[in-house]
Amino acid sequence: MMRKPLLASLALLAFCTQLQATEVDIVTNQGTIRVDLNDEQAPRTVENFLRYADDGFYDNTIFHRVIRGFMTQGGGFTEDLERKSTRRAISYEGDNGLANNRGTLAMARTQNPDSATSQFFINQVDNTFLNHGARGGAGYTVFGKVISGMDVVDSISAVDTHTVGPYQNVPTTPVIIESVTRVN
Repeated sequence: MMRKPLLASLALLAFCTQLQATEVDIVTNQGTIRVDLNDEQAPRTVENFLRYADDGFYDNTIFHRVIRGFMTQGGGFTEDLERKSTRRAISYEGDNGLANNRGTLAMARTQNPDSATSQFFINQVDNTFLNHGARGGAGYTVFGKVISGMDVVDSISAVDTHTVGPYQNVPTTPVIIESVTRVN
């Protein structure tokens, strides 16, 4: 007789846990971007991102690559364009059913799908060509979505950029990621 109430309680707890998604604030010198991370469909990627965030790795890094009408990339360089040391790369999770639509966060990587470390980007528009299978292979792993502060992303996307050494599309006035912290 005790089983039914216990099972109902466990089901309710599981349902409430699913509703409580992980949110983070990306605080920049241009404003705050709140992001809902998709723990269910990109668990390793979210865990990796949160580990960097919890360690303070993103503090005082920059959005170093801003391409208007495409995406805004950051999370790997200091203001003077020094690359930060990262942990080992994570395995690809881009076949998770999430799309590179406007306002989503995805992992930056090299040509190797299993090369993502700390860098991420925010899609300014629907970039369906970055989705898994769109070009016959691996895409870019989406792991979150902006839930407030898209106006900040749009403002960042409008900054003037220039080339600095080997780096193109670098904001002329640094867009600094002051911190990335969990909201819940």
